[in-house]
Amino acid sequence: MSDSPLKAAILRLLPARFRRATAVVPVVRLSGTIGAVTPLRPGMSLAGVGKLLDKAFATKNAKAVALVVNSPGGSPVQSRQIYLRVRQLAAEKKLPVFVFVEDVAASGGYMIACAGDEIFVDPSSIVGSIGVVGGTFGFHELIRKIGVERRLYTAGTHKAMLDPFQPENPDDVARLKSLQREIHAIFIDLVKESRGHRLKGPEDELFSGAYWAGAQSVAYGLTDAIGDLRSVLRGRYGDKVKLPVIAPPTGMLSSLRGRKSSSGAQLETGALSDLPDQIVSALETRALWSRYGF
Repeated sequence: MSDSPLKAAILRLLPARFRRATAVVPVVRLSGTIGAVTPLRPGMSLAGVGKLLDKAFATKNAKAVALVVNSPGGSPVQSRQIYLRVRQLAAEKKLPVFVFVEDVAASGGYMIACAGDEIFVDPSSIVGSIGVVGGTFGFHELIRKIGVERRLYTAGTHKAMLDPFQPENPDDVARLKSLQREIHAIFIDLVKESRGHRLKGPEDELFSGAYWAGAQSVAYGLTDAIGDLRSVLRGRYGDKVKLPVIAPPTGMLSSLRGRKSSSGAQLETGALSDLPDQIVSALETRALWSRYGF
């Protein structure tokens, strides 16, 4: 008994993450459009968030891992890769995963959210959009009117499929829709595997590509409950639960490295020559968020 005050004093001096009595739930933010937008404007990808996830699941005394998701979607490949990494780490470390949706978890953003054992939303969160979309423009009439001749040389019957400067080919559209249906089926299977018996809405509604506000997403079983990160985790692990945010390194050295690499990329590719790509990527990113009212 005599050493109890000394032991308590020593424990108080230790960082919170080393005190066994203190529950720790590391937090990883997964925000933004998913996939490469342009070389100088990358979106969320497994390469970008993989190390953060590894670090979160390796946190000492972790009782669970929390993911804060805010994404309108993007690349189905990167979305699924991030989903798989989370589930693999959860199985290896035997830790539950709690997902907290902020503004949007739609399309690929919802695919990532499905990596959670439980998904919590705000009443105003936008959730769903379980579907596949693709689009382009047609300029063949425009270039004909202004006297531009399109010259395109390919090897391969379908190499110029859906070229925006040529008339739309019904066979190309049919091929694209077949590909979309295949990707959509993969998405549906992932949601069913993740959510299982919790799904309550009719399938033709759930998987139509529609999206809903938080309360309806709970009613349909796409998410589990209304709740915010701090309140939910305090309710589960007590008021003293520690919620360290696992973020990319910051500081002077990181900033210098970032400026150096950014500058190098501009010198290599040419800042002005990349301007059209940057404008297009900004418009595409804005269009993704705008689909959900943001």
